[in-house]
Amino acid sequence: MKFTRTTTRSILAGISLVAALTLTACNEDDGTGVRDSASSAASESSSGGSEQGGGEESGGKDSGGQGTSAGAGSDEGSKLGKCRADDLDITAQDSTIDGDNDGTVAVTLTNGSGEECAISGYAGVDLKTSEGDLSAERTGEQPTPGTLKDGESVSFGVNYPMNDSGGSGVSVTSLVVTPPDDTKSVTLEWPGAKTLPVTDGAGSPVKVGPIGSAGQGESS
Repeated sequence: MKFTRTTTRSILAGISLVAALTLTACNEDDGTGVRDSASSAASESSSGGSEQGGGEESGGKDSGGQGTSAGAGSDEGSKLGKCRADDLDITAQDSTIDGDNDGTVAVTLTNGSGEECAISGYAGVDLKTSEGDLSAERTGEQPTPGTLKDGESVSFGVNYPMNDSGGSGVSVTSLVVTPPDDTKSVTLEWPGAKTLPVTDGAGSPVKVGPIGSAGQGESS
């Protein structure tokens, strides 16, 4: 068979066309789900990047949770215990000012616990008299929350009517004090007037103010 230039060109063109079709088929999905190596590598690179990003986000959430937990523990640790009768040195003295219609006894509480403690509200006050126990009524003043460091003091006032009736009145022997939020009492000698006027029993003539109502002593 004799080949001419035209025949040779036709054969070369046919070979080029077959090579091009073969290359295209290699780069496309052949229907079995298999892709070329370049496409697979790109897909794996993209998947790996997504997984790394998710791990960093999870770590951030864990760190935030630990921070919240630590803050809650710090708040609980900052709370102070109440000042208790066992840790307080309680004294009473006459603080009546000349010219006042009523007498006043100042009760002072000094913290001897060795630690700071919280105290506020009203103390319980009872007078032991010849006619039985007489409980003081609250004045109704708004208490102010406060704390006492070791060695610091705070006072409150007990007011009572003077016996100007000319009669013997009611004899007072002692003063019983119960610190706020406590059930233990301390009995002290009554430093005020020896007697109180006889009343008709309509309410107590003795009044007690909140903690801090008779001066702050050494407390700041």
